[in-house]
Amino acid sequence: MRKFGTRKFILLTFICFGAITLFAQDSEHVNVGVFADYMRLSEATPAINFVGVGGRVGFNVHPNVQIEAEMSYDFKRNFTTTFSNGVTTQFVSTNVRPITGLFGPKFQTSGPFRAFVTGKVGFVNFDVTNKQPVAGFTSGIGAITTGDTKFALYPGGGVEGFWGPFGLRLEVGDEIYFDNGGRNNLKVTVGPVLRF
Repeated sequence: MRKFGTRKFILLTFICFGAITLFAQDSEHVNVGVFADYMRLSEATPAINFVGVGGRVGFNVHPNVQIEAEMSYDFKRNFTTTFSNGVTTQFVSTNVRPITGLFGPKFQTSGPFRAFVTGKVGFVNFDVTNKQPVAGFTSGIGAITTGDTKFALYPGGGVEGFWGPFGLRLEVGDEIYFDNGGRNNLKVTVGPVLRF
């Protein structure tokens, strides 16, 4: 699959921000959250477990429907490689740092404790850098239009509970990116949510 083009990225960005502006008219129904992110990159051999951080914002368009946008950044990881003798192992560091941006609807139940399902589209960028996390994130954002960026789909679901304006959310899904076919990857996020 071809790299995600600059024009497509800019168009997707304008669509996202236009939809957010359109649906943000009623500020009583905005959710903002941060989360810890786990992604199991299953196409690598061996599979690599990435952890990182992210943030999301959601706007109610109906009591049971939100439009959400989120972005996450995973840190570089060490993984274990076993040699052919089956006994010797070695820790290897990967400089791949995935950056994910997703946008789409969330369908939820009502009340202080909710179940939900979501389906989002966006991108996954596989930036390769040996920089520290903040500099790596900055260079990764710059590489979205010129780096190894793939179209992504994300079906998922989870639960969230609120105590007044404060809440906690747990979500599990399949982050599918396309590179000569669909590549399935487990993604789990958990973190606090503020609604106002």
